[in-house]
Amino acid sequence: MSSKESSKISPLMQDLAGYIATALKKPLPAPVAEKTKHHLLDTLAAMISGAKLPPGKMAIAYTKRLGGTKEAAVAGSRMVTSAVNAALANGMLAHADETDDSHQGALMHPGCAIVPAALAMAERGRAGGAQLLRAVALGYDVAARINFSLKALKFRLAGHLTHSFGPSFGAAAAGAALARFTPRQVRHALSYTAQQTAGVSTYPRDTDHIEKAFDFGGMAARAGIYAVTMVQSGCTGVEDVFSGERNFFVAWDETGRIGMAPQPELLSRGLGSVFEIMNTNIKRWSVGSPIQAPLDSLLELIRAHKVKAADVEKAVVRVSHTGAATVDNREMPDICMQHMCAVMLIDGIVTFESAHDERRMKDPRLLAMRRRVELYGDDELHKRLPQRQGIVELELKDGRRLRHHTVAVRGTAENPMTRAEVDEKCYHLMAPVIGARRSRQLCDTVWHIERLKDARQLRPLLRA
Repeated sequence: MSSKESSKISPLMQDLAGYIATALKKPLPAPVAEKTKHHLLDTLAAMISGAKLPPGKMAIAYTKRLGGTKEAAVAGSRMVTSAVNAALANGMLAHADETDDSHQGALMHPGCAIVPAALAMAERGRAGGAQLLRAVALGYDVAARINFSLKALKFRLAGHLTHSFGPSFGAAAAGAALARFTPRQVRHALSYTAQQTAGVSTYPRDTDHIEKAFDFGGMAARAGIYAVTMVQSGCTGVEDVFSGERNFFVAWDETGRIGMAPQPELLSRGLGSVFEIMNTNIKRWSVGSPIQAPLDSLLELIRAHKVKAADVEKAVVRVSHTGAATVDNREMPDICMQHMCAVMLIDGIVTFESAHDERRMKDPRLLAMRRRVELYGDDELHKRLPQRQGIVELELKDGRRLRHHTVAVRGTAENPMTRAEVDEKCYHLMAPVIGARRSRQLCDTVWHIERLKDARQLRPLLRA
């Protein structure tokens, strides 16, 4: 590259591309490595359990028809296909359900795009477990910062899909690191990714969750790996898509419409010292995010006061206005607030099976309890977004009134799950699909992922 071309590259892009290009040489601090293992295992479990759900079945069937060079495996199947196709399929599998992780501040589900992308490139290049782990953490860092720079909440309110923007770049960053790109190749990959970023926030209207699985996971994972493999094959691109004439931020500047100016400087702020995977949440319950806090509150009330379903006259649930609108009397059990609260009250717990048992949505006992659950959007809780807080008030037949306010959902950065809790969740998600023995092996392998010499060694453990 000539000195004239070099002068057109902003310091911001130089910092970002340089960091991505050298990330695999920089070991993660021990707490960050441990947290990254939590999210790697959590996403693999989401992929495997998602293979048996309608979005996962559709993704596997579609990918099978594509064919492709045998580079990477599709979880929950025996298929090996191209890295691009595997990233697409595994991304959809990972968000086939509501069990994958989420980042509150960046308003995205990072794992369902970044882990499939990193896994596909690790298999393609036969990278080891330590490199896979480092690439995953890198992807979370870049994805979150993209959304921060776009002012995530306002960007979403303008109708854009934050769930696809940041994760596309996170997938590309993870893939570029595993491809051992130079800073120039990283810049080109980021440019190809920028051309593919898209998405509108219509996903609450997807009653089958199939397009949503593509929007959140498959599309972003595919975009990142498309970009990386094109540059890997020799394609060149724009040197700095984040600055200069008609750049990425000019295209997505909403200043005139809603007074929202992007902050490009956030792209490189804190890189290497603030690891965004530490600020990412793991779901305790396999249900939609707005339902997490109310289920935590209900469980606390049930256990603390020995509440039985027959004791309850009425349950009032309060979440943000956005959350209430997303999960109000939905057709699918795991994204229906009233149904899931009724399940918790009757069963005393919520499991993966009960969250996905559509037949119980017609159960007379559950329907009767569901009619006693009232859902409201709350002004104060809405002001606390992106925190997913929830309040549950129970009016009991004996006249008692109980209330619990969940401020920090279990599994969030403020109230994280332990390794044992993550292990238990993931084991029970995977065992019905791949069996108890392999589920135990996969959990143990991820907890010691640094010992893995070749990512392809994961294939036998991921097969259905």
